[in-house]
Amino acid sequence: MKNLFQRLAVLALATFCVLGVEFASAAPGGGSANIETTPPSHPKRSSTVKSTTHRTSVARRTKRRSRVATDPWHMTSYGNPAVEDNPAGEDPLVRQAALDALGRLSGSIVVVDPNTGRILSIVNQKLALSSGFTPCSTFKPIVALAALREGLITPNTRLYVGSRTRMNVTDALAHSNNPFFLKLGEMLGFKRITEYAQEFGLGEKAGIDVPGESAGVYPSGPPKQGGVGHLAYCGTDVEITTLQMAAVISTIANGGTLYALQYPRTPEELAAFQPVVRRHLDNLAEYIPQIRDGLAGSVLYGTGRSAYDPDLSIFGKTGTCSENGARLGWFMSYAGEQQSRYVAVVLLRGGRMMYGPHAAEVAGRFYRDLMLKEHPTQASRTDSSTLASQQ
Repeated sequence: MKNLFQRLAVLALATFCVLGVEFASAAPGGGSANIETTPPSHPKRSSTVKSTTHRTSVARRTKRRSRVATDPWHMTSYGNPAVEDNPAGEDPLVRQAALDALGRLSGSIVVVDPNTGRILSIVNQKLALSSGFTPCSTFKPIVALAALREGLITPNTRLYVGSRTRMNVTDALAHSNNPFFLKLGEMLGFKRITEYAQEFGLGEKAGIDVPGESAGVYPSGPPKQGGVGHLAYCGTDVEITTLQMAAVISTIANGGTLYALQYPRTPEELAAFQPVVRRHLDNLAEYIPQIRDGLAGSVLYGTGRSAYDPDLSIFGKTGTCSENGARLGWFMSYAGEQQSRYVAVVLLRGGRMMYGPHAAEVAGRFYRDLMLKEHPTQASRTDSSTLASQQ
């Protein structure tokens, strides 16, 4: 009987230990807890979490307000870019495709026929015509052509660009490599870069009697900060309009003819339209094919790959920089490998989301939408040369 009582006592003690361990462990100093007077641990922890969450929320709101107060991008990225436009005389299919591609993004699209210089559409005419903007990296193809023409590089020349990496002009254009073009700028010098830039029409109006068109600005000397290298890779101190940009890429697209851009607005003006050649860049014609691989590479695997479409051959160059409290996103481009019918220049201007790859995405939408509008039954074709050869 004694043994039975001992066994029952041991069992009772074990049961008490199992049931009471939570309370014992909660007591200060390891003693047993008074569950009536000691606050439970969970409500205390919940209060701490609430307090921490409140402090975190306040800190986040303060950080957001601070970021807004110090954010250098003071311009909105959205709006109605075409609200003040007059579309008279424009190609209606081209304009609708440009409107659809840009949507409500703050920016402009200029579409030109590179074989005649006719302006087919301008979305956001005020932005496109009234002032010039830093060209950012879209200045690089001019520098590349100058360096090739001057014999400073060949298509196979590989320059050291850092991190044990060497790059040729094709990949430098495709990836928009700044060190590569900074070196080219220093090799060329300000005077020679200026000669080629002016050959492409920078510093003069691109159009004939286009109301409100600005001539942009070309500097009289290299930038005070960064020197000629910064001019070469970012177009520092240059102000270029979307029309001038369209004239530049049109000259590359058609193989070396700089057309004066014309904007016929009435049926009579359109009927009387005749192309006007400003000059033939014969000294660059043989070098233009040497940079096309770089413009193609930008879309295939480089900074402009958001414009890529397997059914289109698109060539282009992105540009991203900032000025006057706004980010700029450029993409100058043409579609069609044989004879291009369309040049599209996209300029986005606004906040953080405005950059070259985003502009390339807009241009890609434009070309795809235009292809569908012009040839709705041929949307599955695989070569954009068909688009270029059909009227």
